Amino acid sequence: MINKELLKFALKLIGFAVLLFGIHYYIFFNFFSEIDLYLPLWSIYVFNAVTVCIVYGFINYKVSRGSEKGYNLFLMLTIGKMALAIVFLLPLISGKSTSPITEAINFFIPYFVFLTYEIIALNKFLKNQ
Repeated sequence: MINKELLKFALKLIGFAVLLFGIHYYIFFNFFSEIDLYLPLWSIYVFNAVTVCIVYGFINYKVSRGSEKGYNLFLMLTIGKMALAIVFLLPLISGKSTSPITEAINFFIPYFVFLTYEIIALNKFLKNQ
């Protein structure tokens, strides 16, 4: 069962992701439209939003069940998220992209923005517990 806090977080995350995607899409396609991307921008945002939601949801679940190790769990899940990011970027690593540096920048800027959003939200949640 999804609790109200998780639902509120997911709705805020979707709004944040859509806003950030709109800004990123506007900048990229107005200034760098000649570059063909192997990884579409929408897939980067879906990947980041889903992983942030999973991490937040799992920590929310464990802490609401009485676990005292929210920060340790966050660190472990973040390392797992980094491993998933490497798997997500395997096409760039294996040379399938014509402009891997641009694609890496397109991935890592939103990745760190989403990570910052996640840290702020989790810190607020854990302080309230």
